Amino acid sequence: MTLVIVPLEHDQMLDKYLLFTPGPVNVAESLRSAICREDICHREPDFDTLLRSIEHKLISLFQIRNRARYRAVVITGSGTAANEAILSSVVGKGAILILSNGEFGGRLHKTSCIHNKHTHLIEMPWGAPFDPAQIAAYLATHKIDVVAMVHHETCSGMLNPLAEIGVLAKAAGALFVVDGVSSVGAEVIDMEACHIAFVSSSSSKAIGSYPGLSFVVGRKKHFKRLKQHAAKTTYLNLATFYAFLKHHSQTPNTPAVPLFFALEQALTDILRVGVMKRYAVIKARADLLREGMRRLNLDFLIDEADMCSILTTVRVPPSISVRDLRERLREKSIIIYEGKGCFAGKVFQVGNIGELSDYDIRFFLATLKEVLLTLQAEAAELIAPVRPKGATLVMLPTPDRLKAKVVS
Repeated sequence: MTLVIVPLEHDQMLDKYLLFTPGPVNVAESLRSAICREDICHREPDFDTLLRSIEHKLISLFQIRNRARYRAVVITGSGTAANEAILSSVVGKGAILILSNGEFGGRLHKTSCIHNKHTHLIEMPWGAPFDPAQIAAYLATHKIDVVAMVHHETCSGMLNPLAEIGVLAKAAGALFVVDGVSSVGAEVIDMEACHIAFVSSSSSKAIGSYPGLSFVVGRKKHFKRLKQHAAKTTYLNLATFYAFLKHHSQTPNTPAVPLFFALEQALTDILRVGVMKRYAVIKARADLLREGMRRLNLDFLIDEADMCSILTTVRVPPSISVRDLRERLREKSIIIYEGKGCFAGKVFQVGNIGELSDYDIRFFLATLKEVLLTLQAEAAELIAPVRPKGATLVMLPTPDRLKAKVVS
C-alpha cells in the first residue's frame, strides 16, 4: 500500500474528537440510533429476545464450531467486572497461576489475591515475552488448577500467545482463562483449539460499542461446575449469571438496556461485514499508521511481530514531552494515550479501532508530523529533526530483559 501523508487543509478544530485510543472509541452512527431505541422492561420477553440475540452473535464472533457447547453471559460493568467475575468464581479453594507481563496482568494478580488464597504469579517485565519452558517447569512442580493470562497487554501493545499457554495448561490439568478485553473483535481467538475455558471482553474496545458492558464466553461444562464453589461476591458471581441465562434468558441484576441495544447492533455490523474481513480492515489501519510513523523517524517499543492489531506503542523522540505532544494533538481534535507505569514519559500510544477512516488516519499522520516539527523547532538544537523520506531508520537499543520474577 502506498502511503501519502496529506497536507493539513485547515488549522481549526474538527467537529468531533478523533479517538486514536484502544477504547473508548468513535462509534458508528448505527449505534447512536440503536442506543436511543424505545424503552423496554428488562423482565419482559423483549429483553429475553435481545439477550438471546447478543449471545448468538457473540458465539458467531468467536467462530466457535461446536456452538452447543458454549454460552455467553453479559454483565453491566466494564471489562474489569468480567475479569473479576471469572477470578472470583472459577478457582474455589484451588490454586491459580497468574501470568503477567504488564499492567493488566498485574491487575489480574491483584484481583485474584483478593478472592483466592492460593494465588501464584510468574511476572515478566512490562513488554517482555513469556518463557514457555519456565511456565511448563512451574506447572510441573506446583499443583495449579487455573492459569490466567491477558491476551493483549495494552500497556505495551504486546499480543501474548494463546495456543502455547493453552497447551501447557491442558497438560497440567488446569483450566485456561483469558482476559480478552482489548483483543476480542480484532484478533482470532480460537477457544476450542487453544483449550480456553473462559474468555472475558468489553463492549467498548475492538467491538466498537459504548463503554459499560462486558461479557464472559465459556464452555457449558465449566459454567455448570461453578455452582460447586462457594460464592465470593454477590454482583459478580458467574454461577448466578449462568443460572439466570440458562433458566430465564435474563441477567440477575438490572441491566443497562440501552447499552445492550448498542452492543447487539455493533455485533450485527461486524457479522454483516464478516469476522475475518473485519480483522483485516483493523490490521490494514494499523499497517497504515505504522508505515506513516516509521517515515517520521519514530521507533516502536516492541517488535511489530509481537504487536496486536489495535494499538502501536511509540517511543517519544528525544527532548519532546509526551504531555506536550498529547496536548498539541488534542488542540487539533486528536486524542492519544500516554504511557503508564515504567513507560510513563517515554512512549505514547496510538489506537486504530472504532469508526476511523483512511482519511482520518492520514489526517492524524499529517497533524503528528506538523506537531513534531513544531516541538522540535521549539527545542531547537536539543532535538534531532524528523528524518526526510528515504533516510535509514535507526532503531533505539532494546532494554536488557530482566530475569522473570516468580511469586508463589
